[in-house]
This record gives sequence, structure tokens and C-alpha cells, in this order.
Amino acid sequence: MEEFLGINKDFVEKYMEIDNSDEFYEFMMKPIRQSFRVNTLKARVDVVAERLSSEFEIERIPWVEEGFFVEGNGITNTPEFALGLIFMQEASSMIPAKVLEVGENMRVLDMAASPGAKTTQISSYMKNTGCIVANDVKHSRLNILISNVQKYGAVNVKVTLKDGRFFGKFRNRFDRVLLDAPCSNVGMIRKNFKYLKLWRQKTVESLSKLQKELILAGYRALKPGGILVYSTCTLDPEENEEVVDYLLSNTNAKLERIRLPLKSHKPFTEFMGKNYNREVRKCLRLHPQDNDTEGFFVAKVVKSDE
Repeated sequence: MEEFLGINKDFVEKYMEIDNSDEFYEFMMKPIRQSFRVNTLKARVDVVAERLSSEFEIERIPWVEEGFFVEGNGITNTPEFALGLIFMQEASSMIPAKVLEVGENMRVLDMAASPGAKTTQISSYMKNTGCIVANDVKHSRLNILISNVQKYGAVNVKVTLKDGRFFGKFRNRFDRVLLDAPCSNVGMIRKNFKYLKLWRQKTVESLSKLQKELILAGYRALKPGGILVYSTCTLDPEENEEVVDYLLSNTNAKLERIRLPLKSHKPFTEFMGKNYNREVRKCLRLHPQDNDTEGFFVAKVVKSDE
């Protein structure tokens, strides 16, 4: 904690209310474990795993069948990486696409898609059928998104350059919507301490406002009976439980509990004097020490028939 205090005192003071455990700071200091996902559009999981296990120490990720932790360096120098047979992706980041429960021939909206890890994961689950609208708001981020979509053979993807709120006018159009929202990136501090230096409460509040507008737009674009998954790689309740509470307060949305083989923390139903709908307890709040991953948050929303 002392090192965190020296870098960003305001962060530590706030996080006393979120997770002030020694274990939290111990894992925030540890480098993140490398992990990858086998691209099932191009290869079988068992074949790739067997080949790579002869060269690397790999361990299956419990909550995603095609995901693996990997020890050591050099995985990105392999033919498997060069040919798009594997995608380097943080283990908790694989959860949203899994929870989205996509099927073949669906119409899916990925509202903030770059760099394309979740887009290509969804495409593999859909077996390259249907259509995925992979959107991003920044032109500078489109090149990497398009490059990854092409490299990994996701031919059912259409890339768009829009503010995600734009899609709110397309009422009841999509079977599934993924909003992996822009956030304050606290979960990524394990990758780079710059995210700790950059963290500001004012930024958290600004992002919360944007996230509320984005989730409402995504929900409007979702068909009745469809699923919207909201996720962030941060732990601030204003960007997580408060955003989901906002959706529940302004729509007929319902939450479903996420059942995966992993440990988690209880979501907040009250924070800094604000009370949230108790349904937010069905969300998934992952602190870094729970499964030795990034900090992460996931909510699974179902749109009631109108």
C-alpha cells in the first residue's frame, strides 16, 4: 500500500472503502499472468494445446474451455500466434463473450470493440455465421480492430466508426449486445502502473455518466428477450453497480446471475451514501486476488418482452 500511497494518495483513500486488504495490494503489485485463447475458427483446441504444451507450461482457464494460462516468454513468437491460431487475451476479459450466450446466425452489436479480442471470441462462438457489428468511437483504434478481425478469420464482422450512443436509435434490432465500456482501467494497473498515476475521481464520475448513456443506448438496440452484457476492467462502484442500477431504474431490464467456476467479491448495494438496487448482487465483481487476474466487473442483462 505504501508504494500506492506514494504514487496516488487519492486512489488509496478511496479504495479503503472498496478493498483495503493486504491481499488486494499484494496482487495489484504482482505482474499479470499471460493467457491466450485458441481461435476455434482456425484450429481445434486440443491440437493447439498439445503442440504448445511441448514448448510451454500451460494451464487451462477454468471458466473458458478454449482459454489457457501460459508461463514463460516467447508465446508470441510461435507459428500459432503468427497464423492467428491463438489470441493473447487476459483471462477475465474472456468472461463477457462467454456470458453473452451467442448462437449461430444471430445479429450482435459490440459497442466498443477495439482491439477485437471479444469480437473474435464472439465470432468463434457463432462459427462465423450471422453478423457482428464491431464498433469503436476512435479512428486511431480501428486499424488494430480490422487487423485482428482479418488475422483471426472472423468474416462475419462489419466494422463501424460511431459514438456508441448512436446505436440507441436502432430499436430492438440486435439479438445480443456487448458493452465492454471505456473505464478508468484500475484492473489494468497490474499491467502498467501508468493507470494508477492517471486515476482521478473526477474521471471516474465523468466516465460513469458516459457509461450510463452507453448502456441505455445498447439496451434500446437490444431485441426483447435478448441479452446485453456490460463489463469493465475497473472496480469503482460508480462505473459498475451504479451504471447497472441506472439501467434498472430507467427500463424494464432484468439481471441474471452469472454462474462460472471462479471466486468473486460481493457487489456493492451501497457506496459513499448511494444505495443501489439489490438486484446488482447478481453481477460479477472480480478483485485481482480472487483468481489472480485483472480486476473486472460483468453484468448480464435480459430485456423483458415489451
